[in-house]
Amino acid sequence: MGIEEYGGGMNPESDVLVVTTNDVPGYRVERVIGEVFGLTVRSRHLGSQIGAGLKSMIGGELKGLTKTLVETRNQAMDRLIEQARARGGNAVLMFRFDVTEASDVGTEVCAYGTACVIVPQQQ
Repeated sequence: MGIEEYGGGMNPESDVLVVTTNDVPGYRVERVIGEVFGLTVRSRHLGSQIGAGLKSMIGGELKGLTKTLVETRNQAMDRLIEQARARGGNAVLMFRFDVTEASDVGTEVCAYGTACVIVPQQQ
């Protein structure tokens, strides 16, 4: 597996900018829309649980679980972007992820932030 399979983040062609910062250099916040989030819950299949159990005995990275978590985070982020766009936003500021176990049946991943409309600053 190449490094590209373990990366994430927004699509470079996206019309919604997602940043972890409170502002974007060169832009001003014209309007704050409010909190948006993207949520997904993924269950683990039996094969990955057995493989992870065996791997945990000998040590090392659980590559299958790592790849699944990257895919899950990307799906949550895509849903966040869709929600921001649907509410009229072109940016999400203060973006974060929250990951929790969901009743021992899977992993819940929530991507959240503040949807805004940003515009270039006048020089």
